[in-house]
Amino acid sequence: MIARFRWRHWTHAGLALLISACTATFAPAGTPTATPPPATPTATPVPLAARVNGEGIALADYLSEIGLFERAHSALGTDLATLADYQVQILQSLMDQVLLTQGARASGLIVTEGELQARMEELAADAGGVEALGAWLAENDYSAESFQAAVAEEMQAQAMVEHITSEVGESPEQVHARHLLVSRRDQAESLRQQILAGEEFALLARQFTLDLTTRPAGGDLGWFPRGVLLAPEVEEAAFALAPGEISPVVQSSLGFHIVETIERGEHALSPSAGVRLRELAVEEWLSAQRESAVIEILVAP
Repeated sequence: MIARFRWRHWTHAGLALLISACTATFAPAGTPTATPPPATPTATPVPLAARVNGEGIALADYLSEIGLFERAHSALGTDLATLADYQVQILQSLMDQVLLTQGARASGLIVTEGELQARMEELAADAGGVEALGAWLAENDYSAESFQAAVAEEMQAQAMVEHITSEVGESPEQVHARHLLVSRRDQAESLRQQILAGEEFALLARQFTLDLTTRPAGGDLGWFPRGVLLAPEVEEAAFALAPGEISPVVQSSLGFHIVETIERGEHALSPSAGVRLRELAVEEWLSAQRESAVIEILVAP
């Protein structure tokens, strides 16, 4: 319920506790009492799981995220032993969160106090009221302050995601293509020769293609931009063709394809293609940031 406020599963490190020492001095009556110099407050170091460009991720937050993840999956009946390296993935998500918030600050993206308070009220309403939200915080080791800080960071990261994906656009260059998939190269070569000799592509695709999702439509893949097909070799071939051209036999991990580009140009994105392009934009941005960032892993995987 409340956990869906996250862009992934992220929290933010709390402030270090400050401690100070007090010294009492006792002396006989009438003897001047020496006043000791005031003790210097000392910041207690916060154990860290990682640093990203010098910005720490608290170990407590990392462990809390692992706990949230494990409780959620246990409630679903998932055997955690089947989830390989989930601790590594959680830490990577936390580091990506820091990269996004750092990018937001560098881009001048700010979450206002009014926006934060509106979001907090929305979360309280989703939880069933302030008391229900407070109970959820207690169950998940949040204080009101740490939860608000986590929400603020989440909103800042989301603002950066929106900033990155705003450049995707709604009508990028796309192709409208179809393909025919078989398991053997010799069969693909034979079918290609039949198409070149005048056999109808769609008819042969309905008879022979192994792609059950496109078989009823004669192999039609619809309109798609770069970066969305499961077989990038098919995508590359489709973008290399002029409308009406037939590709050579294309091999992918799925088998052997024949590809025809029907038309190409700027075209409105389908909802699924739009989602995928935005995911790719964020993934590419994060990949570039990871390459240039100074990242220190301070916990064993």
